[in-house]
Parts: sequence; structure tokens; C-alpha cells
Amino acid sequence: MRRRAWLGHGAALAALPWLTAPAVVLAQAAVRGGTLVVNLEPEPSSFLFNAATATILFGSVNDGLVTYDAEFRPVPSLAESWSQSPDGLSITFHLRRGVKWHDGHDFTSADVAYSVLEVVKKVNPRAGAAYSAVVAVDTPDPHTAIFRLSEPSPVIWSILSSAETTILPRHLYEGTNPLINPWNQKFIGTGAFVFREWARGQHILVERNRNYWQGDVVPLDRVRFRVIPDPGARLAALEAGEVHYTPLSVVPPSDVARLRGVPGLTVETRGYGTFVPVFFFDFNLRRPVFQDHRVRAAFAHAIDRQGLADTVWYGLAKPATGPIPSAQAQFHTAETPQYPFDPGRAEALLDAAGLRRGPDGVRLRINHFAMPYGDVLRRAAEYLRESLKRVGVDLQLVNLDVAPFLRRIYADRDFDTYSSYYSASADPQIGVTRRFATAAIQPGVAWSNGTGYSNPEADRIIDASRTEIDPERRRHLLIRLQDLAQRDLPSINLLELQHFSVLSRRVQGLSTAVDGYAKSLSSVWLAR
Repeated sequence: MRRRAWLGHGAALAALPWLTAPAVVLAQAAVRGGTLVVNLEPEPSSFLFNAATATILFGSVNDGLVTYDAEFRPVPSLAESWSQSPDGLSITFHLRRGVKWHDGHDFTSADVAYSVLEVVKKVNPRAGAAYSAVVAVDTPDPHTAIFRLSEPSPVIWSILSSAETTILPRHLYEGTNPLINPWNQKFIGTGAFVFREWARGQHILVERNRNYWQGDVVPLDRVRFRVIPDPGARLAALEAGEVHYTPLSVVPPSDVARLRGVPGLTVETRGYGTFVPVFFFDFNLRRPVFQDHRVRAAFAHAIDRQGLADTVWYGLAKPATGPIPSAQAQFHTAETPQYPFDPGRAEALLDAAGLRRGPDGVRLRINHFAMPYGDVLRRAAEYLRESLKRVGVDLQLVNLDVAPFLRRIYADRDFDTYSSYYSASADPQIGVTRRFATAAIQPGVAWSNGTGYSNPEADRIIDASRTEIDPERRRHLLIRLQDLAQRDLPSINLLELQHFSVLSRRVQGLSTAVDGYAKSLSSVWLAR
């Protein structure tokens, strides 16, 4: 917890001279020019924060208040310095002068105030809860933004980059629903690259920002984000050199061992330290059948999690013991109720719940929606279907694109079960507690509390952990939450996933910091 405590001392951070240097330093050896081709799968529905793929886009087109260094310490970006009051109830950001939105308008504190209060707090499923303590943002002048807090909130120091604290141009968003604003499809940002074109189903093109506030430091001429849904075509494009960078594990894990030996390619697992996903199986608790704990426990006993890791992820995953992954060592515990693979126990529980096999051997027919993030997640859903079939459950798979998947699960709530993953992010308050908080049941908000789980005890624990500044007490609260989540079992925590990228050896300057996947591509260049 030393790192997190250190982050809380904003005044001390602002006093360090190295924090005033530009975040991007162009290496002398960098080759200027060229087009970096990035495979983006799945194609996002918009630039706004509804998917990890949108985050990769957004980091290059828009800047945040800060970025983070290799130790996850905040480094100035749109904010060039900051200070925090001794009582922790205000944080003052001094904003960089001379920054322009891509349409020529000035970036000001009004953009920060609007974005935090009207967008991040209200509709960002990850960062919104972390900003609950921010009750106002004062703007005494165009270059000063003061966050006013109702209580200390150490987690804020983990979410100030563009990946979480999305700063939008107020002049294009104010008075609209930000989730459906048409500028989400042709985004205007402050970042190193300027949006040029979105050919749906084909590519998104961004070009070097020649008026970037950091100067003429971007080596690449442009970045083309290609959409290649077919896994075979994706592999062929990589091996032929037509694609230079494929992030977020969209290459089949079965091919990773072979790709490590392909000349000219590199498999990289660094850069995902704040994106450790827990893959889970969610029940719609509004369905009467899933309100019986015996049914949920039977499903858990029917799934061989180690088999799932080995068969579908080829070792690039391991069984989860709860909702907080072991990568968050300061909060994680393995001492939670477990549901070992035991088909006999699963059958007995289903019998006890009154779900006996019919003449065709089926006890229950339900639908299941697979997270639409590539072939591996569809294969995982097929593994789950076969596992449950052995105990008499007919899991009927439904495969949708991203937008209809999000609408069906989080807006219509019209599903029986689904499988997905949430990134634990830099702190459980961002990526874990929203799965279990009653306040996170927000119709239409993607990646929120999909099950509809509501438990006053869980809410009390989550609320207390949000404001607890003593590291050990906060740890114990989150251990209690893990235990309760495993006991109540609104969701089966299946695996901890290891994300990876495949890239050409021509790609240089790509960040491998803990949040590298979400950083701008402004320092990347292509070797000849």
C-alpha cells in the first residue's frame, strides 16, 4: 500500500521538478513517418468508454489530466501541477495553457468541470463510483480546476488518466446525452492524433496532430485501426506484416506458443498491470430459478475451471478464488468459500432444487450471452455449454455484436446468463465493487452490476471501503466483500486472465508500463 499512500500526497507530487516536463520524449533513434496498423477487435461502438478497445483509441486522440510513469506515479499532461489540502477535501489542478481541442477551441477548466460532474460521475461505469466524493468542481479561472470532496478519496489518484477521467469538449457535449452524442463517432480531442475517418467494419484512421501542445514530437504520420473479425485472417495479416500491433489477446491463445517462434514477431504480456481481468459467469437474479442458491452453486460445481484455463486459454489464465485477482496482492485473499469441480454434487443440488431431468435428460433450458470480444470468449461459452450439459442444463448460446450485447444485458436486462470479464483496474473500487453494489444497478450503463445483486451488507462494506484511509482496515473490508461475494454467489468467478499483445519487431516505443495498453501511441515508431 506504500505506492497508493504516496499517490495521495498531491502537494508533495506538485513540488517534484521532473513532473513539469512533457510526458512524451522523442527518442533520438526514432524514425519519422509511416503508418502504424493496429488490429482492433471487436470494433467499438463509439470512442466513449464502453470497451477496452475504445480506451486504446481514446488514449491516442485525447489526453487526460495526468498520465502515469513506470511506477504508476502521476505525471503531468493537461494538468501541469496540482496540490491537495491537508484534510483531503480539495484537490487543485493547474491546467496547461495553450492547449487546443482539435477543432481549434481552447481547452479550459470548464471542460474539466463539465466532464467530471456530468459525464464521468454519471455515466462512466468504472470511474463514476470512484468520483462519488466529488461534489463540485470550482473554476476560478480558465486554467484552474478545484475538485471539492465530501470525504477523502485516495482512489482518485489512480484514475486521472484519459482511460478513466475522460475530458470532453464542453462546447460539443453540454446539453446532450453524452452516451449518444454524434461526436462519439468522430471524436474531437486534445491528443497526439486527430480523427480523420471511420469506415464501419473496415478501419478507423487517425493522423498526427501537427498542432499538438507538446510540439512536433510524434514520429508516426498516422495510425490505422483495422477491424479483422476472422481469427485466421487476423493471424495471416500479422504474419504477412500487414498488421503491426494486435493488443488485448485477440489472437487465439492456441497460437501463442507458435507465434513466439515466428521471425519478426514478439508476444508481449507487459503493459496490462492495471487490466487484470476476472472472467465470470453471471446469473440474471431477476429470474426466479436463479434466486435459489442451490442452483447457482450447482452451476459452480459443474464447471472445471482449471480445464477451462487449459483448454481455452492454453495456460494464459488461472482459476480465480474470488472477484479480486491475485495481482492486487494488497487486497486479495484466497481464503474464501470455494466450489470445486464436482458434477455429482451439482446434480444433487439441482435435484434438491426440484430441477429433475426430463425424459430427454434436460433439467433446465436457458440462454447464455458470450462477451463479444473475439473467438476465445465464444470458445469459452462453448466450454461452459458442454460442462453444464453433463448435469442436465441446456445452455443455448446467443452471439451478438458489441452494441446489441450491451443493450440486451445492461439496458433491456433480457437474458438468463452471460459470461464476461471486468478489469480489476488499479484499485478494486474501480473494477470490482461495481459488480456487487446496489448503486451500480444502472439500466443502460455498460459494464455495471449486470446480475441485479443487491445486499445491504455488501453495500455497507463497499461504502466503508470507499472512504477508509487506513490501508489495513480497508484491506479487511475488501476481504469481507470477497468472502460475501463467494458465499452469496450472484456470479461465478471463473478465471484470472493474462492479457497479451502480438507485435511486429518493427514496432518501437510501445509502452510496457502497468497501464501501457491504454497509453497514447504518440511515442511509437516503425523501424525500417
